[in-house]
Amino acid sequence: MQLVVARIGRAHGIKGEVTVEVRTDEPELRLGPGAVLATEPAATGPLTIETGRVHSGRLLLRFEGVGDRTGAEALRNTLLIAEVDPEELPEDEDEFYDHQLIDLDVVLADGTAIGRITEISHLPSQDLFIVERPDGSEVMIPFVEEIVTEIDLEEQRAVITPPPGLIDESEAVIASSRDEETGDGASGDTDEAPKGDA
Repeated sequence: MQLVVARIGRAHGIKGEVTVEVRTDEPELRLGPGAVLATEPAATGPLTIETGRVHSGRLLLRFEGVGDRTGAEALRNTLLIAEVDPEELPEDEDEFYDHQLIDLDVVLADGTAIGRITEISHLPSQDLFIVERPDGSEVMIPFVEEIVTEIDLEEQRAVITPPPGLIDESEAVIASSRDEETGDGASGDTDEAPKGDA
């Protein structure tokens, strides 16, 4: 099975190094020197990693045969793809590969169905589940412990406890210190209308 493990960013310096946006929880395993990776577009690869180092919190890679800035810049936005055994599991039991999570049913703690994971979006700050609702709409759910409380691969489901408004916008709680201060009166009357509409 092929998994996208990184996307090549800008060239760094003049000796062929590139920055990479890491898309794997195991960069030391997937993006180490000597690793041979397929690419998208396919014509760019395969690429063999010659060196890797971390600079200012970013991973820098240099590939065999790419020795200058021009060659490095030509690789920009290329996806790096590793061949992974579908039965292989991450070393940490709390980590999962994307292919394990795609198509899981998303349910609330009480069993209420929310939808199905169709995509994992890897952002710098956190990962997001893109969940397709039964009506065809999509909702984005942050893959954080406070919200995704359980991943059950045997039952093929992800259990979530979303904050108000994440799944159903009508449940969103709008906090305003002004509302608390005014109490009753004219503004209290205007507060009731939005709640009635929701």
